[in-house]
Amino acid sequence: MLRLTLLCCLALVSVTRAAEPVALPHAHSHNDYEQKRPFFDAAERGFGSIEADIYLVDGKLLVAHNRQDVKPERTLAALYLDPLRAAVQSHGGRVYRNGPASIILLVDVKSEAGPTYAALHAELTRYADLLTVFRGTARDVRAVTVIISGNRATPDVTAQAERYAAVDGRREDLKNNPPATLVPLVSENWNSVFSWRWKGDMPPDQKEKLVQWVSQAHAQGRQVRFWNTPDRADAWQLLRAAGVDLIGTDHLAELQAFFSGSK
Repeated sequence: MLRLTLLCCLALVSVTRAAEPVALPHAHSHNDYEQKRPFFDAAERGFGSIEADIYLVDGKLLVAHNRQDVKPERTLAALYLDPLRAAVQSHGGRVYRNGPASIILLVDVKSEAGPTYAALHAELTRYADLLTVFRGTARDVRAVTVIISGNRATPDVTAQAERYAAVDGRREDLKNNPPATLVPLVSENWNSVFSWRWKGDMPPDQKEKLVQWVSQAHAQGRQVRFWNTPDRADAWQLLRAAGVDLIGTDHLAELQAFFSGSK
C-alpha cells in the first residue's frame, strides 16, 4: 500500500508540473483501471469522465474487472479518490486548473448492490470536500461528480436525504423521467437499442432514432453514453455529431487526438 501511495504521489507531481491539459469533457476512459497508470493517464489528457469497477471484499472497495483479479492494495481510494483530492487541492478546487467545474467518476458496481453502496457511501463521506452533494432535487456541484453504474442500489440512493453519488440510468429512465439530480446520465448497450451494426451508412430510421434518444435525454437534463460501440474515429464522429455526451475508449491517446482535431 505504501509503495502504491508513493507511486501515485510521484505521478501527481508529474501531472502538476506538466503543461496543463486541454479539458476534454466528452472523453470517457472506459475501464480506466486497466491503463498502465490508472487515473493519471486519463488526467494528463484532460478526460472528463473516468470509469472504475469495484467489488466489496472483506469490507474494502477493490478495483478490478473480474473478482479473481482483485488485489488488496488496489482500492478505490488509493487509485482514484486520493489522487483526485490531491489534484483538486493543487488546481484551485478543480481537477483541471482550466477545466470544467466537475468531472465524472463513474463507479461500476460489480458486487451486491446494497452492501456495496453502503460501503461506498461511507467511503465517499471522507471525500465530501471534493464531491458533488445531492439533497433531494438540489445539487451542490463540486470538483468530482460520482455516478453509480452496474449493480445500482437505486432505492437506497433515492431514500437518502444527503448523498455523494447519483445513478447511471437506462432506457426505462427516459420513459419514467426521474429527477435529473438522481439520474443525470443514461447509458445503454448500443446493440440493445439499435439494429445497425456499424457496416455501411447508418440507415435513416436508425439515425433518427439516435437523434430522438439524445434529444429526449437532453430535454430531461441528462447526459447520454453508449457502450459496445466501435473504438475508432468514425464511430466517435457519428456519436458526437448526434450529440452523445460521453464517448468511451480504451485508447486514450487516440481519442485525445480525435478531439484535438489531429485525427
